[in-house]
Amino acid sequence: MTCRKIMHSTATIALFTALSASPSLAHEQSGVGGGLASGLLHPLTGLDHLVAMVAVGIWGAQLGGAAIWVLPIVFPLVMAFGAVLGILHIGLPVPELVIALSGLILGLAVALRVRVPFAAAAGIIAIFAIFHGHAHGAELPGSANPLAYGCGFVVATGLLHACGITIGALARWPGGERIIQGVGAAIAALGGYFLVASLGVAA
Repeated sequence: MTCRKIMHSTATIALFTALSASPSLAHEQSGVGGGLASGLLHPLTGLDHLVAMVAVGIWGAQLGGAAIWVLPIVFPLVMAFGAVLGILHIGLPVPELVIALSGLILGLAVALRVRVPFAAAAGIIAIFAIFHGHAHGAELPGSANPLAYGCGFVVATGLLHACGITIGALARWPGGERIIQGVGAAIAALGGYFLVASLGVAA
């Protein structure tokens, strides 16, 4: 079995497990078990987080080389730092707007096959990751174990990146690139919707 097949199978099984987690456990949100469940479900049930994290994996696959692995590593690491800021209630400017922009910009990058220097791509990803992490940290359930919660959303984020990389691998097949660009356009459209919604709330 190839590495790509293993990654795909692992991501599918883990995502299914997270999504089918006991609702009572997710709502309990206490201790290690509740923290882990809440952390796993937070990126998966927040569409603004989900689409951006999938886009990171796709864009990394499109850029190729080290980007396919480094971008999905940079994002969770920096996101964890942002989560600490959120847990400590250290504010960031217009977080909802930046999170919405992440979906719009990353979706456009995928749809238009935007190629930038590796360092620039990592920097863009890192900026967005701080805000996504801050949102996760700020929504830490009061009785949940913070470390378990953090492990949960980092694992879920990694799985979403893996799904994005798998989608990016479709480029090897006839017509695959059009599918990828279509997914990117859909992500950008959702990001645009979230952006308009966040501006409406801000107004």
